[in-house]
Amino acid sequence: MRYFMGVDLGTSSVKAVLMREDGRVAGLSQREYGMDKPRATYAEQDMEILWRAVREALCELTGRCREHLGNLCGIGFSGQMHGLVMTDREDSPVRKAIIWADQRSEEAITSLYRQIPEEQYRQITLNTLGTGFLIASLLWVRKEEPRNFERAYRVMLPKDYIRFKMCGEWGTDMTDASGTGVFDTAHRDWAWGILDKLGIPRELFVPCFESSELVGKCTRQSYAETGVPEGTPVVCGGGDTLMQAVGNGIMEPGILVSNVGTASQVACAVDAPLCDPLYRINTFCHVREGMWMMAGANLSGGVSLQWLKQNILHMDSFEEMTALASRSPAGSGGLLFLPYLNGERTPWNDPEARGIYFGLDLNHTRADMIRSTMEGIVFNQKCSLEILQDMGLSFSRIISSGGGSRSRLFREILADVFGKEICRSLVKEQAAVGAAVTAAVGVGAYRDFSEACRCITRLDRDIVEPDPVRVRQYEEPFQQFKALYPANRRLFCGKIPQRKAD
Repeated sequence: MRYFMGVDLGTSSVKAVLMREDGRVAGLSQREYGMDKPRATYAEQDMEILWRAVREALCELTGRCREHLGNLCGIGFSGQMHGLVMTDREDSPVRKAIIWADQRSEEAITSLYRQIPEEQYRQITLNTLGTGFLIASLLWVRKEEPRNFERAYRVMLPKDYIRFKMCGEWGTDMTDASGTGVFDTAHRDWAWGILDKLGIPRELFVPCFESSELVGKCTRQSYAETGVPEGTPVVCGGGDTLMQAVGNGIMEPGILVSNVGTASQVACAVDAPLCDPLYRINTFCHVREGMWMMAGANLSGGVSLQWLKQNILHMDSFEEMTALASRSPAGSGGLLFLPYLNGERTPWNDPEARGIYFGLDLNHTRADMIRSTMEGIVFNQKCSLEILQDMGLSFSRIISSGGGSRSRLFREILADVFGKEICRSLVKEQAAVGAAVTAAVGVGAYRDFSEACRCITRLDRDIVEPDPVRVRQYEEPFQQFKALYPANRRLFCGKIPQRKAD
């Protein structure tokens, strides 16, 4: 039996899996770490701390699964998207990574659009530029930290630095690169013309590969630090949204995945480089040529529940919260939650957007607060679903993924709000498994991703169907939810409407 390893570098933890060729997970390890926020709008991580967490997770995994390492045939990587890692000529980080949740680069984006008209930029990248994207953060560094910019020899995404530490080769992949804000997504190459207009040296950007391409082998040094055998083939891997799609078997049009992790997304595969006419939805390269992925990204998913648990309700677990929330009726007694605790990307792309509990009265309980938070996350995802449907896309299957999928109540809310049956993948840790599947495809264990996903992905027989009564009950609250942000936009950015004199 051949084995493959996948490493998923998330925002709050790294997970490493050892997967058998048939898709069964033989071992799993995890290490957690934090996010640095020296200012309210900043979000950074120390790549050496993340590398240490990867080393520890891999050491634990290889120690527990030592008997299988002789049959280890490849390793792949998944990682949080968009963030900026800068290294110097000695291959050391110049500064902490500026990650996807960072909001400091709003002025840099305005400056970019002065040099390159926004519509022209979007036609090349197929995306609206958001704070936390690599190119926006790099422009901020050039203006605010010129010495660090001058020291930079290479720029990349967070997982690319970890992969370098394993195999000693620099590079990134099409999926992650298409989330940097400086990538020609339709033609699968760096947007060299944009870089030239911005005056950014081309040589900063590492070579770009398809996700399953072999880019090196694990070194003797990484073996000493992680226990992964020297010479293990290394594939490039991909961004976590795309690797999760692989883990869920999303390799053809017509299937939608709803993921709730730290952030949340809805995503689907398309066989042409489509884009939302208003660029509210992201378009990324998928893991193989001729395939792309459309994704609606929400910056606050499970982190909203974590904030509520730790900062407000001081409860012990998400299971306790879910049990309590099940006592609240659909619609949470008229309480609505706008989950913009960290700004928002889809559909508004506004880093100044903020969270709201709307409709509170003396009758509301903790149960209502928890359920309304869950409903707000799902309402936000439905905004993306409506954009995709307006583009003419339809879905025969919707898969619930991520931490949110473990809660049946979450899946019931998803079914009722979407008005669709909800499936759940039996594959756990889909992003890490997706990275392992990518390694298996890269070394030829499967002919292609489609064959691999047919063999590996499995769906739970417990399909949650929408309840017709609750579907109707959610119609009006959803319309109210959609009206909350437009009604408060001016207040979010500090522009208080002046009362007219009588």
